[in-house]
Amino acid sequence: MPDAQLLDIATGRLAAVRLGPNEDLTLGLKKAAAALGFRRALVRSGLGSLLDAALQTGTTATHRLRGPAIEILSMSGEIALEGTEAAGISGVVGDTNGAIWAGLFLVGENPVCVTVEAVLEEILDRPADLLARGRATSPRRDTSRL
Repeated sequence: MPDAQLLDIATGRLAAVRLGPNEDLTLGLKKAAAALGFRRALVRSGLGSLLDAALQTGTTATHRLRGPAIEILSMSGEIALEGTEAAGISGVVGDTNGAIWAGLFLVGENPVCVTVEAVLEEILDRPADLLARGRATSPRRDTSRL
């Protein structure tokens, strides 16, 4: 069996969000998560168009695509509002010549062209979060038959 680490998390609410023209992709999704009250969120899917795109395509390589209308074909990732973690959202895009590119969207450098639609899922990985949402309760013992 390969070496692996498992992380036991719970997820909460699910939201479909829409970003409008000139909003930055990663900052806009982070802002949407905050408005929904999500401290952390998974970006489950998304599509839409960007004016221009900037992707980290390797450990240090950056690729900039000039639009307008760079199409987001798919995206996924994680958003963290606490601490110093930034939104880590990866995606696949098509440029105006039909070439396909993939990488990590650079924060502040991917303005929306018309719209971007994405699905965010709240991450509840702390027992306190679960209790606050009413999704976990203390075990109760049925004593009516004793």
